Amino acid sequence: MTSQPATSSAFWRAPAGGLTALILAGSRGAGDPLAVYAGVSHKALIEIDGTPMIERVVAALAAVAGIARIVISIELPELIAGLSGVQAAANGLPIEVLKSAASPSRSVAAALDHCGTPLLVTTADHALLQAEWISYFLGHIPADADAAVALANKAAILEAVPDTARTYLRFADDHYSGCNLFLFATPAAAGAVHFWREVEAERKRPWRMLRRLGLGFALRYAIGKLPLNSAIARLGELSGTRAAVVKMPFGRAAVDVDKPADLDLVQRLLAQDRKKNQA
Repeated sequence: MTSQPATSSAFWRAPAGGLTALILAGSRGAGDPLAVYAGVSHKALIEIDGTPMIERVVAALAAVAGIARIVISIELPELIAGLSGVQAAANGLPIEVLKSAASPSRSVAAALDHCGTPLLVTTADHALLQAEWISYFLGHIPADADAAVALANKAAILEAVPDTARTYLRFADDHYSGCNLFLFATPAAAGAVHFWREVEAERKRPWRMLRRLGLGFALRYAIGKLPLNSAIARLGELSGTRAAVVKMPFGRAAVDVDKPADLDLVQRLLAQDRKKNQA
């Protein structure tokens, strides 16, 4: 089965009954370097300005019109039950906790089986997440997309956060970094999750993944000659989905808390914001 990128001039709309949002909050396992650095069992529990990151993400989702339910995926559901601030952050939206699977892709697959589509997915370490970013993402997804991902280009990121060190995907038209926002819009999006699982399984054997992509595509990407649209089309062919990219104008949307330097950066950014607001 082949598929082309989503190209509809119309934009996706949340169903009348509202949208389910999934937060991936699982741990990397015992000894997660960031959790150890912060002195907690899970990085989702790391407090920033006195508020655990998971509560910050819940609050951002709850402020988005059209989101009707929040699901949290974590391997120890009792950890969420012990956080009194989660329900308050949800502002009346129902919260459900699912036991996470062995990897992010498997956790998303389990959530799709449980919740169905459409499913908005983000991560518990998206500590700067804003309702405005989520609304922009949802409002710019083509109506015919099965799955969509948010990316920000390097210029937007460096303008917003000059001192950040991010990992970039290098395409012919620009350099992009992921923003930890995904929409699995239709049942066909299960193909994208299956492909994601294959990528995870082959992460220690990259030559196998390159072989799947095709030598020509792999070489064009390696030398920076592969356009983003061509990459999306190829991923659509491999996963049987109509995939879409939303290019985000918010550079901070690419900042997650994945290592100690990121945590220090987020603390610094929020301190700068407080100073501006007090001025």
